[in-house]
Amino acid sequence: MEVTARAPGKIILAGEHAVVHGYTAVASSIDLYTVVSLRLRSDEDTVKLKLNDIGLDFSWSVGRIKEVLSHLGSPFSSTPTSCSLETIKSLATLVDEQSFPETKIGLASGVYAFLWLYTSILGFKPATVTVSSELPVGAGLGSSAAYCVSLSAALLALSDSVKLDVSQKGWSTFKETEAELVNKWAFEGEKIIHGRPSGVDNSVSTFGNVIKFKSGVMTRVDSNMPLKMLITNTKVGRDTKALVANVSARKSRHPDAMCSVLNAIEAISDEWSTIIQSHAVDDLYLSANEEKLGELMEMNQGLLLSIGVSHASIENVLQTSMKYKLASKLTGAGGGGCVLTLLPTRILFTVLLNLFIYASANSFITYD
Repeated sequence: MEVTARAPGKIILAGEHAVVHGYTAVASSIDLYTVVSLRLRSDEDTVKLKLNDIGLDFSWSVGRIKEVLSHLGSPFSSTPTSCSLETIKSLATLVDEQSFPETKIGLASGVYAFLWLYTSILGFKPATVTVSSELPVGAGLGSSAAYCVSLSAALLALSDSVKLDVSQKGWSTFKETEAELVNKWAFEGEKIIHGRPSGVDNSVSTFGNVIKFKSGVMTRVDSNMPLKMLITNTKVGRDTKALVANVSARKSRHPDAMCSVLNAIEAISDEWSTIIQSHAVDDLYLSANEEKLGELMEMNQGLLLSIGVSHASIENVLQTSMKYKLASKLTGAGGGGCVLTLLPTRILFTVLLNLFIYASANSFITYD
């Protein structure tokens, strides 16, 4: 039996880092996906993981997984639980037994998440899991969340916790309660990878479209503005866990100042949400709202710079977009990764062409 699941990446429109500390963020899914194919096997006694895009393959005997993770017992697919530190040590034992290139050791946590989610949801069944993705790793577009969501969805589709007809062809959509279960499991996987994620990435990847997120609570946003964004990949890798930890450390050293900054970021997120939900009565009104969003992006970027998460590569993109009077901001954890540039309806084709020539790697994303 085989099932395939996919989940989209995301962009943070406003509120990154602040959302980790319980403030509001606004995020949107994008039409770039991670796909997980899961095939249960009766002809082998192994669990295989194939990460196609990064060229890594792993294989464990079911007996070895049972031996190391025997304390998990039977699957608990309907009751997501957190992975303990003791279990992390056990997972490390399994991963250390594999040939893991030193240059890609930073991806080990994703393999930990796979082993834990697989064993927790399906137990000790032999299978081959293949992962492919359109999302660059470590670029701020939610690659780890899309991985955890699509993996959780595929695993749950073959569990007793959801009711999907996996014999039919084509894509099926999880019901609301089932999607919530996928989201909860994906969040636990994100914890293994990032340590202290906010939950916004996996939520927008699970439910799609535009959302507001605060303190673990998601609210869907009905956007009435067909915005266009240019996403520029600086191709500078960064460590999300370290960046989040550095912001937390700065908050501990300067609690009052950081509280003011985070409150300001939340105000920007709230205004973003209000503007994109408003109905444009004419082109002039739409242009005015786009100008407001551009100003909010510039203010948001300035605040992110003040908490130490910008980078020279990001500032380079900002300086270039400013030449064309376009507003930009980092998206995601910062420290490299991707930059968003708002493309207003007034923009001329020649300006767009020049900017596309500059961008080292980009995606033209439209969301409604």
